[in-house]
Parts: sequence; structure tokens; C-alpha cells
Amino acid sequence: GLFPTNISAAGDKPAKKAKRAAVPAASSKGLQMELKIPTFLVRVKTKQLMVLTRQLATLINAGLPLLRGLRVLYKQEKNQRLKQTVGEMAESIESGSTFAEALAQHPRIFNKLFVNMVKAGEIGGVLDVVLTRLAEFMEKAQKIKSKIISAMVYPVVVLIMAGAILTFLMVFIVPKFEQIFQDLLEGAALPGLTQFVLGVSRTMTRRLPLVIIGVAAVVVLVKVLGALKAGRYVVDWIKLHMPIFGTLVSKTAIARFARTLGTLMNSGVPVLQALNIVRETVQNEVISRAVGMIHDSVKEGENMAPPIEAAKVFPPMVVSMVEVGEETGALPEMLMKIADSYDEDVDNTVVGLTSIIEPILIICLALVVGTIVIALFLPLISIIGKLS
Repeated sequence: GLFPTNISAAGDKPAKKAKRAAVPAASSKGLQMELKIPTFLVRVKTKQLMVLTRQLATLINAGLPLLRGLRVLYKQEKNQRLKQTVGEMAESIESGSTFAEALAQHPRIFNKLFVNMVKAGEIGGVLDVVLTRLAEFMEKAQKIKSKIISAMVYPVVVLIMAGAILTFLMVFIVPKFEQIFQDLLEGAALPGLTQFVLGVSRTMTRRLPLVIIGVAAVVVLVKVLGALKAGRYVVDWIKLHMPIFGTLVSKTAIARFARTLGTLMNSGVPVLQALNIVRETVQNEVISRAVGMIHDSVKEGENMAPPIEAAKVFPPMVVSMVEVGEETGALPEMLMKIADSYDEDVDNTVVGLTSIIEPILIICLALVVGTIVIALFLPLISIIGKLS
């Protein structure tokens, strides 16, 4: 912990400057401080995990032993949480655990899909191939997610701005018109549309806390329903059957189901175990229950196509392609083709929705603002008539 400030040959008299022969490390830093975020609070992004997986696959494919590959990745990893996790996995493997067992010790970072695919890769001796498939799977899933998020940015911004403008009108502008109407109309009845707009304005101004509490209660109720299994089923069913976005949600869920199942089966995971993993990772309770039905039917000896058709969640194209895949013995490849096809459909749907949402939002905003303007001008017409 000491830093030498002067070094001379043994036996020589030290220079006068060397009276302070050593300086404590802390004093050399002065007032410099480094604030570190606790490791468990650091988030591991999908992109970081994807890069780590692809790098590990490349190292193993190049002939490096797994343990040495993990040590190399540990040295160069920038994310502190992921770096600590890689170090702990290396220690677990060094103490005799398999790679899959080391991964399973960190369920918040590596899900069951990741762990089971690695397990199958270790058993089959194709760990580098499985890791490459995992990286490709995460890359495609992230690409679809990014496209959906980018498509939703514009409408969300427009809705927030529209909400702010309407709130300003109803809270600050409309009440002033109400005072003008009371003074000039001398108790005369207002048109129904004007009374409705004024009523909404009074509710927002005088009972604003209740409105905020009501909105918060709805949000909390949706969150609570999402936490319960039955409620999550209802919420997911509504998502799948929404007028505009239902198609997008449905295609995304089907693509995820097909790609996950195809990737697992391609990696050597048994079909029943693969269906169990898909049921837990599909992220839609309606699809999850359908996968559970498929699992039970396959367990009893049936083919996969009939229960997929009976679930009434998957389109006829998926059923026919699965049926062809089972007959030809190329089901994993057929599932990947289904996933690619639906990913392309999702891309086209996102582009279509983006072009449709813009005019719909503009029309809706124009209708709302137009209604407020007309409601305020109707009494003014009668006031102008009396004055003339």
C-alpha cells in the first residue's frame, strides 16, 4: 500500500528529497472517490448475453477448453454482474460441476431454455454448435423486439402529448368559458354537447385526485391480474384478440413458440422436455396452456399436429407444416421455417401498423379537439345573436 518516491543503490545516502520515503496509497488519490453500484443491481442485457454466448462458442470451436474459455471471457467482460457470474461459473466447473449445472446456479441470467440446450450440447458433444444456435436465437428474438418497440415509440409519444394538451384545455381553458357563459347567458340552458364537455372539465378540475387514483387503481388491477394465473390468461387472451395489435401479438407468440421448440429439438433435447421448456418460456398464458395440451397428447402417444389443431390458437398453416414435418421426419427444420415465415410477417405487420397508426391518431385527436371547440362555440353563437 505504499508508493516509493525515491530509489537509490543500497548503502548510498538517500537524497534530501527522499525524506518522505513512502506515501500511503490513500493520500496519493487525494479526494478522488469511486462510487460502485452493487453487483446484484447491475442489469445484464440480452445483447450482452448474446455476445458472451457467441464469443464462448467461437473459443470452444477454436479448440480451447471450456474452463480456459471462461477465464478469457472473465478478463475482457465489462459488465460487472456478468463478469462475476462468469467467474463463479468457472469456479463451479473447476470444482467438478458440469457447465449446465453452473449455469443453473444463476437463474436470473440464464433461463431454462439456455440451461437445457447447453445440457443437451454437453451430452451430444456439440456445445459450440448449441451455443451458436442460442446466440442466433437471442439475436433474432431481440431484433423482433426492437422492431416492435421502435414501431410503438411514435404512437406513445403522440398519445402522451395529446393527453397533456387535452388535460391543459379541460383544466385551464374550458372553466374560463364556463364563467363567461354564466355571465352572458343569464341562466339560459346550454346545448347538450357543451354541458357534457363542461361536466368532464369539472370532474377533472374538482376531482383531479380521484381521477388520478382511478387511473392508478386500473393500472394496479391490471398488474395484479397479470400476477395471477387466471388473470394472466384473461389479459393475454385480450392481447391476442385486440382489434389492431392482436395480429402482431399472435404472430410474435407463434414465431417464438416455433423457434424455441425447433431450436431445442435441433439441439437434441427430447420432445417432451422441449415442450415443457417452451410452455415456461413462451410468455403468453393462452399459448402456454395450448402447449400443455400438446405435451399431454404427445405423452400419450399422439402426433403433434392433431393437438395443435385442437388448441384453436395456431393458424392452419402451422398445423399443416407440422404435419408435413412429422411425416418427413424433419419437424425441427419445419418449425424453424414456420418461425422465419412468421418473423417476416411480423416485420410486414409492424411496417403496416406504423403507416396506419399515424392517420388514426391524427383523426382521433382532431375529433376530440374538434368536439371541445364545437361545444364551446355553440353557446357563443347564441350570445352573438343576442348581442346583435
